[in-house]
Amino acid sequence: MRKVVAIDGPAGSGKGTVAKILAKNCNLVYIDTGAMYRAIAYATLNNNIALDEKDKIVELAKKSKIDFIDGKTYLNGIDVSTEIRTMEVTKIVSQISSIVKLREILVGLQQKMAESHDVIMEGRDITTVVLPNANFKFYLDATEEERAKRRFKENQEKGIESTYEEVLENIQKRDYNDMHKEVGSLTRCEDAIYIDSTNLTIDEVVKKIQKIIEV
Repeated sequence: MRKVVAIDGPAGSGKGTVAKILAKNCNLVYIDTGAMYRAIAYATLNNNIALDEKDKIVELAKKSKIDFIDGKTYLNGIDVSTEIRTMEVTKIVSQISSIVKLREILVGLQQKMAESHDVIMEGRDITTVVLPNANFKFYLDATEEERAKRRFKENQEKGIESTYEEVLENIQKRDYNDMHKEVGSLTRCEDAIYIDSTNLTIDEVVKKIQKIIEV
């Protein structure tokens, strides 16, 4: 039986880091759905498309090719792993991911990726929309302050200019937007295992999940 692991949770809850480690430990294909939306947001900025020009953004997505190779995100053959994590992209990615037609395109791609591989996929609506039949479901959470602290530290390590206050405000806005989307909103699935990572290390979260999926 194929192993399909789905992880949902708000921004900065540690989903991406945990999923990458679990993918390596458990021989799973890691699919970063958030990076897919970020790639389209980055392309939107690069093509000077306004956020209200939704049809143009959808057409841009149809022409874009997104790949994950060795833990990096490629857009049309170019490594954009660093570029998609800038504050400029972060500020608009929630609005980009709220475009219904765009979500339909990317969700289709995500489901196709999961059809023939043992996968671990993380995002906002993986357990509820993308992979509702996943045999392992988790909801990873943490307080706003802790998540902002983590993101701010990540930005510092990557040389991305930001203040803690900016990151916290963005986290709060993204939480609201993600939970009030018309389609693909962040919802805690009833059959997902809830893990509060506020006071846990990444290693502790990984061990909790790995113990469950390796049974």
